[in-house]
Amino acid sequence: MVEHWAAAVRAAENRGDWDEAISVISSVAECFSLDYVRHDAHLWHMDLLAEAGRLDELAMRGETDTHARRRLDRLFYEEDRDDDLRRRAQHGDKTALYLLVRLFRRRGEDTAAVQAVTAIDETDAYALKLAHETLADT
Repeated sequence: MVEHWAAAVRAAENRGDWDEAISVISSVAECFSLDYVRHDAHLWHMDLLAEAGRLDELAMRGETDTHARRRLDRLFYEEDRDDDLRRRAQHGDKTALYLLVRLFRRRGEDTAAVQAVTAIDETDAYALKLAHETLADT
């Protein structure tokens, strides 16, 4: 059974048929399942949603699903979307704050990194550490 659905998802993914890939994997995926195959399928499902550009669905799922929230944050980081990360961080998303700081640091915008932490949550010791550590450490 595992090989069958996984092969079907991979084939659809390779064709760029996101609807089919997402449909197949959603029947198997289970967040925080004790069955590691179902949990891994859930993580793959979140990746497929990101690749398909279904950001609204990821955001909606992210309200209750940590994996969806983190995947959306990572997508915004990968696409250099600091405004989206900032907006999410301002609403309490710590992962978005940390990725925003890392994004600014990666770009060489050290002052912006510190300012973001100060404006969003100056009490977050980890965010402050990220904003001040050397780039090689981020």
